[in-house]
Amino acid sequence: MSRHVKRPDEKLLKQILDFCRHIAGSYQITATCICSDYTSEFSKAKTVVEILLIIRDFQPRLMRYIKVLDDRNVIVFAVNEWVFERDVDRGFLGEALAGRMIFPYIALVNEEYLRFQEVTLKKRLILERLENLVLDFPELSYDFRIKPEYFMYETMLSRARLFPPMTYSVLSFMRKGVKKGNIEVVMRGYVDALKELEKESAITLSDGYVKISKKLVGEVKSRKVRFVNLFKTAQRTLFTSLLNIFPAVLNLLSQNRETFLRFQREVEENSKLIHQLEDPRRFLYIPTARGLVSLASRMDVEAFAKEVFSINEGAEIKVEEIGGVLNDVYLVKTSVGNEERKIVVKRFRDWSSFKWFPLTLWTFGTRTFAVLGHSRLDRECAINQLLYSKGFEVPKILHISHAERLIFMEHVEGENLGKVIKRVVNAKNTEEVKEDLDIISKVGEKLAEVHTLDIALGDTKPENLVVKESGKICMLDFEQASRNGDKVWDIAEFLYYAGHFISPLVGTRPTELITKAFIEGYLRAGGEVKLVKKAGNPRYTKVFSIFAFPHIILTISNICRKASKLKE
Repeated sequence: MSRHVKRPDEKLLKQILDFCRHIAGSYQITATCICSDYTSEFSKAKTVVEILLIIRDFQPRLMRYIKVLDDRNVIVFAVNEWVFERDVDRGFLGEALAGRMIFPYIALVNEEYLRFQEVTLKKRLILERLENLVLDFPELSYDFRIKPEYFMYETMLSRARLFPPMTYSVLSFMRKGVKKGNIEVVMRGYVDALKELEKESAITLSDGYVKISKKLVGEVKSRKVRFVNLFKTAQRTLFTSLLNIFPAVLNLLSQNRETFLRFQREVEENSKLIHQLEDPRRFLYIPTARGLVSLASRMDVEAFAKEVFSINEGAEIKVEEIGGVLNDVYLVKTSVGNEERKIVVKRFRDWSSFKWFPLTLWTFGTRTFAVLGHSRLDRECAINQLLYSKGFEVPKILHISHAERLIFMEHVEGENLGKVIKRVVNAKNTEEVKEDLDIISKVGEKLAEVHTLDIALGDTKPENLVVKESGKICMLDFEQASRNGDKVWDIAEFLYYAGHFISPLVGTRPTELITKAFIEGYLRAGGEVKLVKKAGNPRYTKVFSIFAFPHIILTISNICRKASKLKE
């Protein structure tokens, strides 16, 4: 780690090592390093030099020493080897000492040991960052493409947010003239840690990007609740174990008041510049039909429309709201020559309590919904991209502005499936709607194919299905979709929600035709009979009783429960 970092003069180095040996006394020094002033400012007499001294079996556990050497203020943090290693591998001291290794350091004694501890620390920090990404983006995390620099910037900035005086260190690290060299030195440890994680199947490395493995995503999602509980327990254990040395930790901050006040002044002066630092999200990417998009993108509707349509400043852009009560969906149109072009923009706001409360009452005990905007955006992007990669007809995602919670998608031309169902309902005989029944059967097939991927769409209303001119079925709206979700809900919602198109005056014949056509297609494509049967249970019929007449609900329910008779 000492390469590309300017070392102090030999006289000062000798005095530092002599002082460290004096502190260690009869104990063995495990390693020593300079962990401050990595910005090549050793020539400045006022600069404080901080030394990390790791001693085997050091009885005071943690001590702080101050001495003037060669007219320089030198602070030595002496720590027991066992305590330091616990701080590295589990944050025993909240990384008060180990955390210094996220910045460049100069090894004075046992560089190999320090290098090993640095990689161990960064490996844990990377895993923590990855776990946070999975918890924040449970579906989208499968598709993230991450530049290795993300872990460095996110680690530094997260500490600066928690401990504002560290802003000084981050700003110094990023200062013009030393930034490139500092990053090169620090990234070596992260690169080595990533290689180890790849060997452990936690990630894959390809084309300069890190991709979270399905194995790691599954492990983090499965232990989500336990993760929170264990964190709380570990936190309590940490403070209990620190009782004997906590005064020493406080002493590290409270002494040397002049240095601390200088840090405070620097932070106040430089806090205005913090926005100039790299946003870690700039190194997080999401795949779209137009390539990778950074999570830091803040492109608005008009700016994107001009880019994707390749139009000039004077061109007229029309925005038409086409969403329902719970969604903000807009159709953006413009004319390029004699051609009208369209895109769909979806904004993911947090659902207010007013919107959410009736939905909760309606599905209580049967279905829970993703409410927060970022959670629904996460599902929309991830499931859309997964289905698209498997060859399903879905709208292509053109761009994502996560900061603005916007998704830009292609506009799908075609006939809404609700119109197909209405034709079947109003038909005088079965022959004249044979093609429409075939379409409904194809919908069943498509849903079964999605379910074989262990995906539940979550919102399978007929309005979310479009029959394209080619006859292919295009699926829309995946903000409630998920892996390992409720597949029975998908079946029940499509059938019972279709029931609200059926008038009580036409009898039950259209209901039977629609239900049987859908179920036959579903089973023909490999859908499970038991799932169809469950859709006939009261747990689901009660939810949709407000949408369709009782005899319609009963007819659909009876056919579902006898689904085994429809299997070919």
